[in-house]
Amino acid sequence: MGLRVRGRAAGRVGPLPGESTSVGGRQESEGGGVSATTNDVVAEEIATEQAHVDRVYGELAKAADRVDLVHAEGMARGRTERAGTGDPREEELAGLFERDALVFTANRRRASLEHQHEGLVFGRLDLDHGAGATGDGEREVRYVGRLGVRDDEYEPLVVDWRAPAAAPFYRATPVDPQGVLRRRVLRCRGEQVVGVEDDLMVAEAPDDLVVVGDGALMAALTRSRGERMRDIVATIQQHQDEAIRAPARGVTEITGGPGTGKTVVALHRAAYLLYSDRRRYEAGGVLVVGPSAAYTAYIERVLPSLGEDTVALRSVGDVLAGMTATVLDDPTTAALKGSLRIRPLLARLTREPHPGGPTELRVFVAGHAVRLRADDLERVRRQVLRHHHRNSSYDAAVEALAGVAWGQVQHGDRAEFVDRFVDSGDVEAFVRAWWRPVDPREMLLWLADEELGRRLGASAEEARLLAVSYRRALQDGRWSVADVALVDDLHGRLGQMVDPPSEERGFYEIEELDDASQYGVAALRVGRDGDGRPTEAGGAASGGADRAGSSDGSARLSRDPLVRLTAGRLGGVEEYAHVLVDEAQDLSPMQWRMLGRRGRWASWTVVGDLAQASWDDLEEAARAREEAFGSSVRRAFHMDTNYRNAREIFDHAARMVREHVPDADIPIAVRETGHHPVELGVPEGEVVAAAGAAVGALLAEVEGQVAVVAPLRWRPLLAPVAELADRVVVVDPLSTKGLEYDATLVVDPDQIVAESPGGVRALYVVLTRAAHRMSILRPVDGGGSDGGAD
Repeated sequence: MGLRVRGRAAGRVGPLPGESTSVGGRQESEGGGVSATTNDVVAEEIATEQAHVDRVYGELAKAADRVDLVHAEGMARGRTERAGTGDPREEELAGLFERDALVFTANRRRASLEHQHEGLVFGRLDLDHGAGATGDGEREVRYVGRLGVRDDEYEPLVVDWRAPAAAPFYRATPVDPQGVLRRRVLRCRGEQVVGVEDDLMVAEAPDDLVVVGDGALMAALTRSRGERMRDIVATIQQHQDEAIRAPARGVTEITGGPGTGKTVVALHRAAYLLYSDRRRYEAGGVLVVGPSAAYTAYIERVLPSLGEDTVALRSVGDVLAGMTATVLDDPTTAALKGSLRIRPLLARLTREPHPGGPTELRVFVAGHAVRLRADDLERVRRQVLRHHHRNSSYDAAVEALAGVAWGQVQHGDRAEFVDRFVDSGDVEAFVRAWWRPVDPREMLLWLADEELGRRLGASAEEARLLAVSYRRALQDGRWSVADVALVDDLHGRLGQMVDPPSEERGFYEIEELDDASQYGVAALRVGRDGDGRPTEAGGAASGGADRAGSSDGSARLSRDPLVRLTAGRLGGVEEYAHVLVDEAQDLSPMQWRMLGRRGRWASWTVVGDLAQASWDDLEEAARAREEAFGSSVRRAFHMDTNYRNAREIFDHAARMVREHVPDADIPIAVRETGHHPVELGVPEGEVVAAAGAAVGALLAEVEGQVAVVAPLRWRPLLAPVAELADRVVVVDPLSTKGLEYDATLVVDPDQIVAESPGGVRALYVVLTRAAHRMSILRPVDGGGSDGGAD
């Protein structure tokens, strides 16, 4: 499997605006500029690949036509002219069998063609047979894709990725190239090739072989630095290769500072494991967890064709099936939600009665008056929850209530009384309200009640923080990333949502309900919502949804934040054969527990750098991580060469972090541009104008994307700067994690430290995102007002 030697996985993620002008063959002059011919080279390579892809899709269309012919022939085989009755002749039975076989085959082939149409061709191998790395042997070009395609002469145009001939696409490395000179990844949108990126497998590319993307950078490093640089590059590749091919079992940890290629090694390891032990990992599945949705877009670039059924790509906010979160809590609230000290509070929360539920049962059973008070109900609740999950214990709760009720009566036959109690309609109506299944998301929102939080054991400040967080969620209908792990914990305690037993109604009662609607009694048209709760006419669920009865009731319902927060059903805990975790240093203890439930029998690949951690209590996180890993064997690999950042940029970031984190893992940057970071101090009233000027200068110096990284205070004011070019983005500091840009403008670094989880570690991440140029803008007192930055 080829390596992206600059480590763009630890850098830029996913297709970005303007990226086609920034990848490929960066030939830097002494002044650090980019060759004007770079765009032309990339365009020519894309055009070459587009011609082949067009040919492939042309053959695919022919294949679809052939499928239609097979289907039509199959249908014709089953026709018969017999109009009478009687047993069919033997030849007719054979025709029917042939029809079924041909139609089945045609439909299966048609489904395969339709399913694999998108992104059909994703890779290319340039091989050298017999001449090794010299490039003087017999050349072969081999395309790899989701489906094997041949031309009219039966020559292969695309090799199925599962075929042995495609193995070098996954297994070749610079240490063991397996005859591969260049491995190319094609990025397609539909049938359109939108980008290419190469991995160079030999020390020097043949003169006639164009190399673009990260492979071009490695080629340039090797050629321009002499034997010493070649030795460094060979060492890097050897160590990465060892990590990729490490034994599958146990936990493989890959550590290193920014730009060292940790992520790309981990992703190549995942592909290697899938290919080397396909039965195990396709059957058990692979979970890849990263810091953001942009990360999953990057994975689709680096590891194409792994298959949606094989690899689950998740951000931390998407791990629990059925729930998605992107909002970040403030550091104090995030620390509270992520710490293991919230677990006792969640345990007590699951034993709470439903707010607003009945607090007393009064019913006549078999001629006896039964009255169960609040303390009786609480005793039953605790008894049932000692042995059952709340959401799957409806019958157990009814039986426990019956036992307490019999304790009051103790007259007549006990079995007959219990049967009458269980069958009572009044009892059923009570239990449906008192013990209804509870969605863990709904239960977590109960903590919007500050008094409840204090009663469950939270301090006054903790209860306030939780209440503020969930009141905000109820206002805007959005979960925070930290909430996902809490819901997952509750989900495990409560059990899967189960619909209560369906209510049995008599035939006449059903007829009466149906007929009543003819007389305008709309409230009697009763249905059920997704959780089995009754809904009135207009679709509003009982317990808080809009019941205005107006024509726009359903529209109001869809805008209800509570409905958005609890939409859909949560899936069960999916367990995997392998779990890959990137940016592992950012995971809270609660998030480690969430992943641990999915990897109880899994092997692990874990990537991280403690100097970039946004989670402060590293000891608590380490304990939770070790618990998730269990007793599995551990092995560690350390990457110590930064080939993403220019040395001038990384030295600036390293000096800063060493002052605050003396034991930070500082890699060695091997690339120089001669351009040091530009640091400016400007009055607060001139920040926006200065940012615009700085971005304009950066746009003139680099061809790729320019990021303006700013704290919350400045981002709205800097929005117009993003309009200077489609290559400019304004982003928050935490969202840069895992990303890379050709140039960055860092605005107000002191405020970034103040508002970010991890403080100075977050700034360290920001200062290591730029590959070529970086400017820093520090607001200083004076100079008037900027008109709103407060």
